[in-house]
Parts: sequence; C-alpha cells; structure tokens
Amino acid sequence: MSSEKFTNKRQQMVEDQIIARDINDKRIIEAMLKVPRHKFVPRNYQNYSYTDNPVPIGYEQTISQPYIVALMTKILDLQPGEKVLEVGTGSGYQTAILAELGCEIYTIEIIKELLISAQKTLNSLGYQNINFKLCSGYEGWEENAPFDKIIVTAAPPQIPKKLINQLREGGKMVAPVGENKQRLQLFSKIDGKIKTIDIGRVKFVPMEHEDKTVD
Repeated sequence: MSSEKFTNKRQQMVEDQIIARDINDKRIIEAMLKVPRHKFVPRNYQNYSYTDNPVPIGYEQTISQPYIVALMTKILDLQPGEKVLEVGTGSGYQTAILAELGCEIYTIEIIKELLISAQKTLNSLGYQNINFKLCSGYEGWEENAPFDKIIVTAAPPQIPKKLINQLREGGKMVAPVGENKQRLQLFSKIDGKIKTIDIGRVKFVPMEHEDKTVD
C-alpha cells in the first residue's frame, strides 16, 4: 500500500473512530493524524493498521484499538512538560501519541524483542523525549518517580501498589483492571488517598510478571 493510501486511511480513522466518538481534543486529533500507525504494526498486518480493532504485534500482544488509545490519552488530561510513566511499551504507538503531546515519557516493557522494535521505530521517527527500560510493569520505574501521570496498557488483576506509590500527589493514572471481566479505571491521588472512577468495560492482554519469550 502506498504512503498516500496510508495517509488517507489515517484521516478516515480519525474522522470515523475518534471525532465521531466525541474525542475532540485538538492536540490528540493532531497527534493521531500525524503518527503513522502502520509503522508500528508487523508488515503482514499493515493493511489492518487503521481498522477499528486491536492488531496482533507478536508475542501474544496487540496494538490497541485506535479509539482506546485516544480515550486513555484524553482521560489523563496530559499537559506539555509532564513526566509520564507508560507501563507496557508494546509496539510503541501509544508512546508516540504521548510524546506528540510534549510530555517526557518513561516507558517500560517486559518483552525484550518488543522494546527493541519499538525503540527502533520511535527513534527512526525522531522522538527524543522518550526513555526506555526493560522491566516488569509491576515494578514501575522507581528511580524516576514520582510521575505526574501513569498509563497502563496491560491489565493487572489489581493495580500494583508500587505504581500507586510512584504517582505524585494530585497525579492521575489510567489502567484496565481485572482478569476475565476488565474495567478501564481512572485513579487520582488526593491527600495521599486514591479516588477511582470507572470508565467502562475493556479487553486488554494481561500484565505479565516475567518475560515469557524464549531466547
């Protein structure tokens, strides 16, 4: 597929899947129009890059549905210069959207092959405000805490305490939570306590404790 056709599909994606579902933040719309989603998808799945569903990226992982990427980004109310922890780099697409909003991104991934691939793609696109680490999402990135915002892109049975501890006072975290029945939730730290708002039902891959890939 030609570059022009991908551009047209990306514009259609934003119109039909993002704007039509009341995601009207201009910065998010501009980011999703700019970031070439197909570059974050394996070549044999690139024709599905802009469809309204998750796409496999290998290692039993997926790149999230475009609307879910936009929704989680909107919920966090990201501001330029904020320090953001992303738990689950995956393909790197969500990472790119966060970076486009002018945040300083700290992204962690437990699967080495995915982290290497995402870093290569993001570097090729010229991003310089992204920091990478290979580790478990349950650990977070303590040496760079506290974070203004945290986004979790895989589902733990419940939010790890270490992530809550790494969220600054007044900060927000969005995450899918649960096993068979997952709910997308927004967590806000207020006076040292966590306030939770339920957003709705979702389906994400589970958050892994350890890398299951084979060397």
